[in-house]
Amino acid sequence: MSVTDLLWRVPSVQMAWRNLGRNRIRTALATLGIVIGVVAIASLGIAGVALQQQATADLGSLTNEVMISSGPDSDSDGITDEQVEEIRSVAGDAAVVPEKTNQTTLSTRDGREAFVSVTAMTRPSAMYTVSAGDNPDRFHSGALLSNGTAMQLGYELGDPVEYDGQLYRIRGLIEAEGGFGPGGNELVLPLSALAEQEHYDSVTVVAADGDEAQAIADRLETRFNEGDDEVLSVTSFASAQESIGSFLNTLNLALLGIGSISLVVASVAILNVMLMSTIERRGEIGVLRAVGIRRGEVLRMILAEAMFLGVIGGFVGAVASLAVGLAVFEVLAGDPTLVLAWPSVRYLVLGFGFAVVASMLSGLYPAWKAANDPPVEALRG
Repeated sequence: MSVTDLLWRVPSVQMAWRNLGRNRIRTALATLGIVIGVVAIASLGIAGVALQQQATADLGSLTNEVMISSGPDSDSDGITDEQVEEIRSVAGDAAVVPEKTNQTTLSTRDGREAFVSVTAMTRPSAMYTVSAGDNPDRFHSGALLSNGTAMQLGYELGDPVEYDGQLYRIRGLIEAEGGFGPGGNELVLPLSALAEQEHYDSVTVVAADGDEAQAIADRLETRFNEGDDEVLSVTSFASAQESIGSFLNTLNLALLGIGSISLVVASVAILNVMLMSTIERRGEIGVLRAVGIRRGEVLRMILAEAMFLGVIGGFVGAVASLAVGLAVFEVLAGDPTLVLAWPSVRYLVLGFGFAVVASMLSGLYPAWKAANDPPVEALRG
């Protein structure tokens, strides 16, 4: 025999269910208040999770990267080869990608043009993802071109592109990435294409994760920037992600606080419903007490009524919140199934649990009042 079967054999539970059915409109309105409260809490919590995931996606792969450029106190107009070697020694196993940059306009024979950023490097595989073609670890010949630019100009793999009077065959098409990551209008060439530039414009260190990236950034600051001098400008987006995450967590708490107001209002409505119910049934409860029903049984009956309201309202509210969450994740993340992950599901559990607990607390005073009302006074009432 299941726990549910045992509960239904308890007289107080049976009477509680019967009592709720006697005034269905009032019961439905009280349950509706619980449903609205649960939807407010769970939906706002899920929306906060979706916003946090969207913010993380917008940062792209930059959270594990350290961007280095020449600082205002540098003796050169860029990053020297010696500084690059020092950066490698500090970065350890992390990938170090020095870059030289320029700009140009690509044109086709039929008059189409596209303005692109030119980046010269030897290891594009650490920085880019290609949708077609090769993405070499050692880049000595050929070119990589943004997929969008290739479509705009009608270029395909193997087609030549011209830069500074030299032709380079397209080896791969760079996939466009969300957020702030690379993949815009870019032409990636070997370092030999910008050999006339003596120094590097920037160096990117690609670490395993955000924590390692932040640690590398701190070590670089210690190595190159003593006191107020800024020989190299070192930027890590890992700290920005932490700041954004902290802000979104605070925002999520604020949203939950706003949503909980609805559930508090619903709890007051349940308190009112239970009080009115016990007042209307005062004579009935007096008869039950007179024929030998104990106070504890009356107490359990009223609390069971409140529990039923919380369970039904909490369940319906959780299902409605799940539907809202599917829509929110579809709009913000493009994948509605992400709502089934624990960071979102926990708000459904929280909303349901809050509904049951709030309902039980709202039923405490009416239950205590009904259980302690003298039978003689109750019969007179």
